[in-house]
Amino acid sequence: MAREFHRADRVADAMRRELAQLIQMEVRDPRVGMVNVNDVEVSRDLTSAKVFVTLVGEDDPAKINTSMEVLNRAAGFLRSQLARAIQMRSVPRLQFRYDETSVRGQKLSALIDKAVKADRSHQSSDDGDDKE
Repeated sequence: MAREFHRADRVADAMRRELAQLIQMEVRDPRVGMVNVNDVEVSRDLTSAKVFVTLVGEDDPAKINTSMEVLNRAAGFLRSQLARAIQMRSVPRLQFRYDETSVRGQKLSALIDKAVKADRSHQSSDDGDDKE
């Protein structure tokens, strides 16, 4: 059965697309850097939205915290820009959150690759012992 799309889902998708462009074009603070908007979760009553972002190439927790503070301070400005781009009666309040899932996924992938490589080298050394 096809999944139903609720209004909050459609609003979240539109906000995600617009915010990705707005942050890139309108936020000129050098502390922010390159931002990927991964997801937007809008409450059912459309009053608030959690915006999950990652910072490209940034691993330093202090810089990540600074960037998140800057984005949260710019939330009002971004909300007003969203109101111009999206035709809605009221635009949800924005709350930016750092999304660690992609970073965690990369670390897990590296661990899996390391384990597979170690397993292969272990198997090849066992095969060498059997031949002798």
